[in-house]
Amino acid sequence: MRILIAEDEADLNKLICRALERAGYGVDTCFDGQEALDYLAGTSYDCIVLDIMMPKKDGREVLQKLRNSGSAVPVILLTALDSVQDRVAGLDLGADDYLVKPFDLNELLARIRAVTRKYGIQKTSVYSVGDLTVDTGARTVTRAGKTINLSAKEYAILEYMIRHKGAVLSRTQLEDHIWNYDYAGGSNVVDVYIAYLRKKIDAGFEKKLIHTIRGAGWVLREEP
Repeated sequence: MRILIAEDEADLNKLICRALERAGYGVDTCFDGQEALDYLAGTSYDCIVLDIMMPKKDGREVLQKLRNSGSAVPVILLTALDSVQDRVAGLDLGADDYLVKPFDLNELLARIRAVTRKYGIQKTSVYSVGDLTVDTGARTVTRAGKTINLSAKEYAILEYMIRHKGAVLSRTQLEDHIWNYDYAGGSNVVDVYIAYLRKKIDAGFEKKLIHTIRGAGWVLREEP
């Protein structure tokens, strides 16, 4: 999944970015509310981590504009304001969750998983295709009961594919949701990771689950 972090504290911004990238997310970062709106105008995100107290436009204004535009993307507000009134105000504007600073990064990751699961088509953390199972809550992958160990990026690609099982995903779609704006594209990096996944997911099994659709991309599905 691709996540936008809007946080004006540079050190905290960097810490959050590193934690999310280690977890396999594609991450874009910005440091003020106007920049956040510019990012949102050009890119589709799966979740937004939004600080309230930012220059140019504060987080509440960004959230209000986002909801007024009809977007339902999950938003987690970050703030040092911990009164009940502040939390209620943020939630009433359309925030999905509210995290008071200082916070544990593991808790932020858990909240991201929770809000993205809440707005997913499937209201569960467990996805399956054939005998392949991905538990996005526990971040575990098994096939035929055997645990498969994946790198963060391999897992991110597989999670995106299984959340969209049966749909043909293009190279551009995978790049947009797994990598960030710093990724230049145009190389075979997606092909390389698909090859890694095939070796770990399909090798040794008669039924293959990852299929290439020539000229279009890849699809995760069980074929008869």
